[in-house]
Amino acid sequence: MTMNVHQQRLAWGVVLAAAMAWLIHSLAAILLPFITAWVMAYALGPWAKRLSRLGQGLWPHALSVVLVELGFLSLLVCLFALLTPIFSQEVPALKAQLPSVLTQLQAALAPWAQALGVDVNLDAQGIKDMLLKSLDASWDEWFAQALLSLKIGGSAALAVMGNLILTPLLLFYFMLDQDLILMRVLAWVPVRSRATVERFTSEVDHLLGQYLRGQLGVMLAMATYYSVALKLFGLALALPIGVFTGLVICIPYVGFCIGLGLATVAALLQFEAGHALTLVLVVFGAGQILEGFFLTPKWVGERIGLHPVAVIFALLVGGQWFGFFGVMVALPTSAVVSVALRWLQKAYWESAFYRDDAVAPPGQDSCKP
Repeated sequence: MTMNVHQQRLAWGVVLAAAMAWLIHSLAAILLPFITAWVMAYALGPWAKRLSRLGQGLWPHALSVVLVELGFLSLLVCLFALLTPIFSQEVPALKAQLPSVLTQLQAALAPWAQALGVDVNLDAQGIKDMLLKSLDASWDEWFAQALLSLKIGGSAALAVMGNLILTPLLLFYFMLDQDLILMRVLAWVPVRSRATVERFTSEVDHLLGQYLRGQLGVMLAMATYYSVALKLFGLALALPIGVFTGLVICIPYVGFCIGLGLATVAALLQFEAGHALTLVLVVFGAGQILEGFFLTPKWVGERIGLHPVAVIFALLVGGQWFGFFGVMVALPTSAVVSVALRWLQKAYWESAFYRDDAVAPPGQDSCKP
């Protein structure tokens, strides 16, 4: 069967897409710093351009890029520094109060479990021995165990160190030459397809811009909410846990679970179990309602247009291919993929193969890019 021009282009497009997917999967470890740096450059690039415009030629654009990048890296350092008081205070307190915490926890859970017909009987001594053994491990043991894990993963230690050095360097060059890189990439696009590609990139840019701005607003609002709410309940570590929880909710499900776990441990160490569980349920339950039903729909909305199942799948694929950073960039990457799929769907619906040159596709008007 002889294919016409449109069918040949579609076939070549499928082959190229499959080849790109295989290449990305094969070079996942190498591509990680490039993808991470490009996503960061996309988010930070407008700030560097604004700073350059404010200077009105008084300083070079490279200096604006350096200042914006240093500010961003400083924020990351401060975010990780928030974890220091959490672990420096909670680990010693956990070792000292572990028996009473387990006893209170069992006493608090027992009535609820019995109402459901479940018998709760925590092995307090066994749990205590297991946790104390882990907490009492010396730094030498921790270091040796880490080295053993890294040996299993090959050159993981060198890869981590290399990415920590390479990613900021790539971020600088991507921010500095972002427009030039895009122009050179577009120069490879055939002239007949250039207008279509520019419309596609414009739609992706608009979608990502709306998503990132909305997500940033949600993160700041939720960081403020968790910090204030936990403080009103009297939690000593309200500020670091609240800010950290609010900022990591950009990672769906994972960020919320981390914050919930930290708050639960801190509350159990400070209050009796019943009060601690009530605190966590009220604050984080109200937080989920505030984020899920008000802030995210209003400020982020259905920008990406992904079903929750698709979101979970994207997170798992990102984690499988690129680890923790893959989870972080899974949703922005999914936004680009969703736009591409809509364009492919429209092209398929308009093809003679689908229509059989007889009827128009259902809902075509509502799916135009």
